[in-house]
Amino acid sequence: MAKFIVETSARHIHVSKADLEVLFGKDAKLTNKKDLSQPGQFACEERVKIVGPKGEMPGVTILGPERANTQVELSLTDARKLGLSAPIRESGDIADSAPCKIVGPCGEVEIQQGVIVAKRHIHMTPADAETFGVCDKQIVCVKIDTPERSTIYGDVVVRVSPSFALAMHIDTDESNAAGCGREVFGEIISL
Repeated sequence: MAKFIVETSARHIHVSKADLEVLFGKDAKLTNKKDLSQPGQFACEERVKIVGPKGEMPGVTILGPERANTQVELSLTDARKLGLSAPIRESGDIADSAPCKIVGPCGEVEIQQGVIVAKRHIHMTPADAETFGVCDKQIVCVKIDTPERSTIYGDVVVRVSPSFALAMHIDTDESNAAGCGREVFGEIISL
């Protein structure tokens, strides 16, 4: 069976242009620090502090480019530490999600919704989906082999787009549970 890279997606934020300017000043632009595996996506030099009812997390990375809506992606552990009830959702599905305060060097923004725990997912091109025999939005199980904590993850959503590169994304809680290191591979299995 074909395998694919499994990447750990640490806590991060996507920002709208309007919120970027509040946080970093008028005409602020995101500075590419490092390209990510998904085409056109990058980690930025800019960082913010996320504040919830029970605490705060400084130094949260912004991912670019800008988005239409500001969105914060945390692990369940992060959300609990901040006192936030963040739902598990696909990226972009922020309706009725948790609120928080975001603090930058020039200002702060209170979002009424936008904090989620990203649902584990696999990015695929249409050709990849054909190879794996799956379709967009299909839910699959993925086996991850690690030296001491091999794991099978259910409820993995397949996301298909010609603009994607083949990779599975899990959050830090899920990565730690499987003992993932730098280079880990997964395979779709049937139960």
